[in-house]
Amino acid sequence: MEIIENEENAVNENESAVEATETTETTETTSAIGEVANAVDENAEEEVLEDDLPPELRNTGKRMDDKPRWYVLHTFSGYEAVAEDNLKKVVEKYKLQERIFEIFIPSEEVLTTKGDKQVIVNQKTMPSYIFIKMIYGDDLWHTITRTRGITGFVGPKGRPLPLTMREVADMKLERKVHVDLRLEAGDTVQITSGPLAGQTAKVSSINKGTGKIFAQVFILGRNQSVELHPSQVMQIV
Repeated sequence: MEIIENEENAVNENESAVEATETTETTETTSAIGEVANAVDENAEEEVLEDDLPPELRNTGKRMDDKPRWYVLHTFSGYEAVAEDNLKKVVEKYKLQERIFEIFIPSEEVLTTKGDKQVIVNQKTMPSYIFIKMIYGDDLWHTITRTRGITGFVGPKGRPLPLTMREVADMKLERKVHVDLRLEAGDTVQITSGPLAGQTAKVSSINKGTGKIFAQVFILGRNQSVELHPSQVMQIV
């Protein structure tokens, strides 16, 4: 009788240990969804519980947005332009103009010195990331993530997580474009912000759709081509 009781006690102790281990493992499983702009390690393999995800990311069947939203894509280092170009080709090939509206690489023009010359260079502000405005649906996931140069969406376990309105505003992704229709090629403008603030420029052309102004700036004895936003210039009459 004593041997049987000892065996039963040992079994009960083992079962309790297994239950305790399972409880500990479940408790230690957490979600780590940081701010998109501060995303650092996309290769981190953290398990995400379904209940920890935002409602729009929970596995409730096929997902389809009801309106355009901004998403962030992660690219191979130095492949931002390649990814952008290939995505545009995908949009054209599969006629996705009504699903994918804008592709944007965060960058800024800076004035830098090379040798004894000052030149304007386009510098990426968030290397290895590009932004895409789209009506996301699960039917497009493979099409986008298999595009050359792209490693995947930024989000928990690679699940697309749209930017919040606050993030869109902070990153100035939805800048309202006010194009002065009286501004024409050949007009002279003064640059009011950015690294060339205070310089004058001669307008080469204007993209009426995006509002971008292409102009020539005379720096150190030579003309430099620049791309400006309407909010950066003031017309000189």
